[in-house]
Amino acid sequence: MTSIFHLAFNVGDLDGARAFYGALLGCREGRSTDTWVDFDFFGHQISLHLGEPFAHRPTGRVGDHMVPMPHFGALLAMDDWRALADRLQGAGQAFVIEPVIRFPGEPGEQATMFLLDPFGNPLEFKGMTDPGAGAFAT
Repeated sequence: MTSIFHLAFNVGDLDGARAFYGALLGCREGRSTDTWVDFDFFGHQISLHLGEPFAHRPTGRVGDHMVPMPHFGALLAMDDWRALADRLQGAGQAFVIEPVIRFPGEPGEQATMFLLDPFGNPLEFKGMTDPGAGAFAT
């Protein structure tokens, strides 16, 4: 079964959301009202509603890093991940964890980067040679 994931969460303002998710990340805008906007987030639907962003803390230990929990993101083909990392770095985006390769030479080797959207919501983008297989490598 193939399906599209949906996640709804809060942001502080829709114009800022459009600038970040639309212009910077390159997500196509979908439906909207004066209180929410949908985006195609790398093939999945996110619905950004006006409100208080969710709280997070660096409680997730992954390798040598403490990562913000909860977080969400996308698993990308390595070339797409590199292009996104370059675009974010070129725009001066601050990172919680700079783009890096983790678990080198192991099953599940991946590139990763963590950042916060303008409202403080944590995002992780992973790059993998084969995201479909790599996501569940043991």
